[in-house]
Amino acid sequence: MEPMIQESDRRVGPLFRRSDLVLLLLRVTIGVVFITHGAQKLFGAFGGQLDGVATAMTGYGLEPGMFFALLAGISEFAGGLLLLVGLLTPLAGVVIVGVMVMAIAVSTGQGGFIVLGGVGYEYNLVLIAIALALIIAGPGRLSLDHQLGLDRAVTERVRRLRPARS
Repeated sequence: MEPMIQESDRRVGPLFRRSDLVLLLLRVTIGVVFITHGAQKLFGAFGGQLDGVATAMTGYGLEPGMFFALLAGISEFAGGLLLLVGLLTPLAGVVIVGVMVMAIAVSTGQGGFIVLGGVGYEYNLVLIAIALALIIAGPGRLSLDHQLGLDRAVTERVRRLRPARS
């Protein structure tokens, strides 16, 4: 049974609604951002260097630095890729939130909220908000989760957890 659709969420064509387009836009945007950052760390794309990231991780007190550099790069790349295609969206969102919380804790949070001189956590907070929105709202119909029925399976399990109304 499908929940009541608000008037503002009209169908756009025969297969999906406006909200599906919004969720796709959010997933693609954040997915590309994290794939890019992960590729920068893992593959040296866009002038990145894994050794440099490992040195930075060691400087933040995360040792061994190479392990944490690889963990960050793999989390960003894989989390971004999963969000981009809308596969295992809640898990991917949790990964992204974890990466951003860690970034705030060891790096960007040291400079306060506003980014000044490359340090500040406002951007990280926006990425956390987008990831949480995707965890809460789900991936939408334009996702692999929907095509494979994974979004409906998660919704059904959550419904079973709710106490019955009297």
